[in-house]
Amino acid sequence: MNLPDTLLGDGWYWAAWVVWAPLFARSLFKAPWGRLGDSGQLNVWLGMIVLLTLVWSLQAGVKPGLSMHLLGATVFTLSFGPYLAFVGLSLVLLATSLNGGVGLFAYAINALLMAGVGVLLSQTLYRLVVRFLPRHFFIYVFVNGFFAAALTVIGVGFVAALLLVVAGAYEWDYLATEYLPYFLLLGFSEAWLSGMLMTLFVIYRPHWVCTFDDASYLANK
Repeated sequence: MNLPDTLLGDGWYWAAWVVWAPLFARSLFKAPWGRLGDSGQLNVWLGMIVLLTLVWSLQAGVKPGLSMHLLGATVFTLSFGPYLAFVGLSLVLLATSLNGGVGLFAYAINALLMAGVGVLLSQTLYRLVVRFLPRHFFIYVFVNGFFAAALTVIGVGFVAALLLVVAGAYEWDYLATEYLPYFLLLGFSEAWLSGMLMTLFVIYRPHWVCTFDDASYLANK
């Protein structure tokens, strides 16, 4: 998922900066920063950034742009909402980039893929679950925490693969057989980790999760 500086043409990288910059500015403006006024919430937000920086630094891959790692976008989005999640994941990528994990020129396009697509898919799946499924504790944990996390990381991998094909970096047949199948395994790992964390959060620290409400998910169930 981490694209290097030289894999795509310069136009792709500059276009990504043009798209990412206003999205990041909008997230900064609309993010509920007042929530982080509580020291406990701030510590959790910063702790997620530090933890995911370590996780994103542990990546596997054999060819440029074909690396993969756990994402954490679903946990971040469910806990803090899309705007704080997008800002937080962008900071995670910045720390990873400065540590030599990816190139700085490719920062914007990587941020759009991992933070942008990751948060978009997580938030969209959450809204679909809220709209079409009953509000129940186990639905929240298993559908939002487990399955949405798996679908999100698989979706990010699919979008990244499409970008590589459209940009002419790799052939679709190669990615479909040698790259994308591994995202099914990564999706299982992402689902297990995200589901476990969200279960612990909503049981022991429900105030850490902005999308979970005891009155809606537990009362009279």
